[in-house]
Amino acid sequence: MAKEKEQNEHIDPKSEPIEQENADQPTDTAASDTDNSSEKTGEVDQLAVLNDKYLRLYSEFDNYRKRTNKEKIDLIATASAAVLKDLIGVLDDFDRAAANNDQVTDPEVLKSGFNLIHTKLRSVLEGKGLKPMQSKGEVFDPELHEAIANIPAPSDDLKGKVIDDVERGYYLNDKVIRYAKVVVGQ
Repeated sequence: MAKEKEQNEHIDPKSEPIEQENADQPTDTAASDTDNSSEKTGEVDQLAVLNDKYLRLYSEFDNYRKRTNKEKIDLIATASAAVLKDLIGVLDDFDRAAANNDQVTDPEVLKSGFNLIHTKLRSVLEGKGLKPMQSKGEVFDPELHEAIANIPAPSDDLKGKVIDDVERGYYLNDKVIRYAKVVVGQ
């Protein structure tokens, strides 16, 4: 704006009367009005076309956003369906074992049934990417372990290492989903 004021201040006074003289002279206004109105209608038409394109693009994007949000919600709601479907078989085995416990008198049979169900559960979970964390005897790592107690190390080679797992940690596809609760030797 300051540049405009400077330019307006430096206008040659002789040029102003020339503009006024041209304004006083008769011109062919009908031809110039037609040209200006056709230019204006062309610009208005072009503006309308661009505005329509913008509205359509905005609507498409809004529909895409709504559709992907709905798909995410559906995916989250049914993400555990495959795991639960596989675990139903293990639950059925537990139900059958509980129904037959009253009739079994041999404790070895109960143990073997329990071990079979445990093995089946473990294989289902490992098939879904779950891996147990081996912590006992490893160097304490705060990225993987949660120390719940420090005890004097039974030997010097166990200082700073995990002596006992109180609660085992687990990986899901190489990402820690539960940290191991451990006892660390000092």
